[in-house]
Amino acid sequence: MKIILIVLDSIGIGEMPDAAKYGDVGSATLPHLAKAAGGLKAPVMQSLGLGNIQALLPGGKPIDGVPPAGKPLASWGAMQEVSDGKDTVTGHWEIAGLVTIPGFSVFPPNYPSFPPELVEAFEKRTGRKILGNKAASGTAIIDELGPAHMKTGKWIAYTSADSVFQIAAHEEIVKIPELYKACEIARELCDKYKVGRVIARPFVGKPGAYMRTENRRDFAFKPEESTVMERLVAAGVPVYAVGKIEDIFAHRGISESNHTGNNQASQQAVTAWTKEKKKGLIFANFIDFDMTYGHRRDAKGYARSIEQTDQWLASYLPLLGKDDVLMITADHGNDPTYKGTDHTREFVPLLVYRPGALALNLGIRQGFFDIAQSIAAYFGLPPLPRGTSFLS
Repeated sequence: MKIILIVLDSIGIGEMPDAAKYGDVGSATLPHLAKAAGGLKAPVMQSLGLGNIQALLPGGKPIDGVPPAGKPLASWGAMQEVSDGKDTVTGHWEIAGLVTIPGFSVFPPNYPSFPPELVEAFEKRTGRKILGNKAASGTAIIDELGPAHMKTGKWIAYTSADSVFQIAAHEEIVKIPELYKACEIARELCDKYKVGRVIARPFVGKPGAYMRTENRRDFAFKPEESTVMERLVAAGVPVYAVGKIEDIFAHRGISESNHTGNNQASQQAVTAWTKEKKKGLIFANFIDFDMTYGHRRDAKGYARSIEQTDQWLASYLPLLGKDDVLMITADHGNDPTYKGTDHTREFVPLLVYRPGALALNLGIRQGFFDIAQSIAAYFGLPPLPRGTSFLS
């Protein structure tokens, strides 16, 4: 008796009604990347009903190569976010039953982004000065400031359109434990500003050929309310986290974690735990879509990554038993054909597969927290403060 919840990081499906508030009118991650790639080959997700979802959206765009299924194998729907924001923490927290209103604080994009008192305290406590102090693409600012960082040992500190304080350092200049310790200090200092995440961004290589490593870590603001995972653990239901899930939830409500750094490692972890565990929630984030392709505006790479995941699903679905439930969704958009390099405010897909169960049209869910309510209902927990279960 398991629920396997997979977040396909950043696979939005079309702009939300309030997209103008975020500067994201016209964004549609999945339809646009499929078109840019000359069509998407995802027969398993197509059979589950991925192509059926677009008809639910106002002005929904088709997904090239993924037409609607005549008889979907999974229940299908779309989810509209209620919280303020379009970042990883906000999306995942709402999936877990929380609402973030008002949203996390966002730093101004231009230099200096960070308040002087924050910079002063961070530099004093870490013993290193900072470079950057502005909003930037992570790979671009490492290319720009990497040589100066290697020469001086100063941190590269930057933000984005999300609520983040990001710290980049070359692994040969600053060892990983020191970088993580600096992030813990920054996390403490950023709490008063209600910053969603402090992110460690280690990299290697030489000027002109830098590469970020999989030693990234996220240090999230601590939820002020119990998530569905915390409620599950308290009720004796184990929660198994894959990928950056443990970081997003500040290591709360998690029985065991496998902190994988890429999609294929996450898929292997999900497969192993599905075979091994008899009961509980397996909560996974597949990070490559967002980190490797969305932010870098690589539509074709994004499409290939989706196709690889679809191939994995072909071998994975037969592992599910009659009492298992697979939920596939996303946390926000990141249209690789859109302007800039930031997330986009979009509807996200919802596919719910139960072997042998009747597939239903789940419509547009008003709040990602319907997932949390459904998980609570499935495991016999008392109803959560918000949300409507889509599981009978």
